[in-house]
This record gives sequence, C-alpha cells and structure tokens, in this order.
Amino acid sequence: MDVTADPLSLLRTRTSMKWRSYPDDVLPLFVAELDFPLAEPIGEALIAAVRRSDTGYVAPVNELGEAFAAFARRRWGWRVDPGQVASTTDVSVAIVESIRRTITPGDQVVINTPVYPPFFDLVPEAGGRVVEVPLIRGQTGWAIDLEGLEAAFRAGARAFLLCNPHNPLGHPQSVEDLTAVAELAARYDVSVISDEVHAPLTHSDGTFTPFLSVSPAAAEHGICVTAASKAWNIAGLKCALMVTGSERMRALVAGMPQEVNWRTGQFGLIASIAAYRDGEPWLDGVVAALEANRVLLAELVDAQLPGAGYDQPRASYLAWLDLRSLGWGDDPSVIALERARVALHPGPMFGAPGRGFARLNFGCSPEVLAEAISRLAHALAHPRETAVVRAKSAS
Repeated sequence: MDVTADPLSLLRTRTSMKWRSYPDDVLPLFVAELDFPLAEPIGEALIAAVRRSDTGYVAPVNELGEAFAAFARRRWGWRVDPGQVASTTDVSVAIVESIRRTITPGDQVVINTPVYPPFFDLVPEAGGRVVEVPLIRGQTGWAIDLEGLEAAFRAGARAFLLCNPHNPLGHPQSVEDLTAVAELAARYDVSVISDEVHAPLTHSDGTFTPFLSVSPAAAEHGICVTAASKAWNIAGLKCALMVTGSERMRALVAGMPQEVNWRTGQFGLIASIAAYRDGEPWLDGVVAALEANRVLLAELVDAQLPGAGYDQPRASYLAWLDLRSLGWGDDPSVIALERARVALHPGPMFGAPGRGFARLNFGCSPEVLAEAISRLAHALAHPRETAVVRAKSAS
C-alpha cells in the first residue's frame, strides 16, 4: 500500500502540538508526530463510533487484548495472553504506574542515555531516583552497557526503564543484550519496564525482539508498555497497553488503582483495536516511506552538511544528528530555529551524551525533508543571515 505525507497546506490546518507550536515559516521536525493521513480503518472506526454516539467510558471487558495479541503474533511471532493486557491513558502513565508498583519511594531506577527526555521526569514522578547508564557504541553499533547496568543493580537500583527500540537512536535492542538484561534482573531481583512504543515501526533491515519473549526470567521480571500511538499517529486519542507474561507481574498490574484503567480514552481504545486488526497495510506503506526518507536524509546530510554525523536508524522516524562539527554549541537546535527556521528537538534534553546533537523527525514528505536540510546548510554557509523561506518548494 502506497502511503504519502500530506502537503504542508493541509498539515498547517491541523491543530496538534506539531503545527501550533511555531509560526508558519518554521518547518516543525521536533515532536514525534507523523505527517501522513490517518489510516482509513481507524478513521472509519472513529466515524462509526461518533455516529452511534459511542462516547462513554471504556468497558472493563473489551477486544484490545485479543487485537494486540493477534498483531504481536503476526508481526513478531510473540505469543501474548490477551488476559495479560491492561490499558491506561498513554505510555508515560503506564511507565509511571508500573514503576510505582515495583519500587519504594527513593529507590534508584536506571535509564540508558541519550534517551527520550520525559524519562527524566517520569522516574521522580513515580517516586524513584534516576541513575544513568549510557549506551555504548562499538564496531557493530549501539549496545547496552551490561557491566554498567550490573554495577547499578548491585548498588541497589530496583528498576530498569528500558527503551526498545531506543529513542532517539532508532536502535532495536539485540536479543543478546535483552537476554543478558533478563538474567541480571533475575539475579538482582530488579523489575524491567520496557517501553516498546516504536516497535511496530521497525524497518525491513531491523529486528525487533519483545523483551518479555526472550526468556522466562524476562517474563517474570518485566512489564511491556506500548501503544498504537506512534506507529499510527493517534497519540491524542489516549490509549496505551501494559503487557505482562507471568502471574506475578499480572498481579502487580492488576493491583494498580482502578483509575489507571479508567483513564483509557474510549476513542483511543476504538482506534487501537482498528489499528492492530486492520492497520497493517497502511503501516507497511508508512515504513516503506520512512525507509526511503532515511536514505534521502543520509544523502542530503552528506552533500550539504559536511562533518555532520548521522547513522541511519532501523526503527521509527527519528534521526539522531551529530552536529558538533558545525560549531553550533551544546544545543544546535537553537541556531537551527533562529537561522534556518527549522525546529529540531534539543539534544541536551536527552541527557549529557546529547550535547552537540539534535533529533530530527523524518516522518514527513521528501520535499519537506529536503527543504529542511537546505535551510540548515544555508544557515551554516551564511551564519549572519536567516534562511529564505521557500514554502512553495516544500508544499
């Protein structure tokens, strides 16, 4: 199925955060929202719900677990018990409530920097203290620092907030690393909260492995938090999943306050069921478009931003740009916005390893992507000028 991004003229009529945070002369490539039209099965399901005035609270018994379990088995060969799937508002809420159930106030929680900025806030919201164990980069790519992780567990960390695939690197964690994490979790009795929201967007040359699937130890100590929100661009509808693989962890999730489940959005639930059941052709089309964009981005960066670094991700639509060689300081997104009128996500927000970096969302049209890099190149070549806005060429 061929899926293409909407034109700028239509996108600027949207009222979401991406399109209302900056003036119209700015290309917004910062927040994780896609520029593609809504998948038809989701739109039809929502329209049908409106027509039958189906706008009440979510039912305690629904079809989300079955829909996700079938999708997970088709997509990843992962056998999920539908009875071990619970829902709540969004992945952030799922993370907070899961951590709350696995630690006591003041306990340490490990994160792998550079990482999704809200992790720094979600851990203290849940009563924990952040401990950073940065990812390491070897000859074969990114990996979890298992020695550093074990040291943190040995020092008393009670939970590990894992990101798989990793945001902002677009890196699906290897089965070897995940298996080792599960072994360490079992050895030190640590809970692993695995944020897998970007998993459906794994590229054709990437392999996503669900954490709970790697071993009995992973199932015994882990909770998967995920959603259809990123892959199908329905974050505003509010529905996330908490998936478990053991009776122990099922009981832990079941012991959350009843309001955690009640916060699920009815439209989010309806849209998520439609996505998991009927949204794969659309998803495959989007992934194909993203793979083409990631290659285009590499070509554009090489040609127009000499010295900048960029490793093509194998999941999602986020590019981690190394802009240290440009001389734009610790937060190059500031100059990108001021001089080029391109909004990027500031690298330092992802932790200390993000200094000199910026995250770019390439879930857009090739024309917008080309225009953005052209503007950045102009800002680099003409540091005293503001990039000329060429709105027609990006529309």
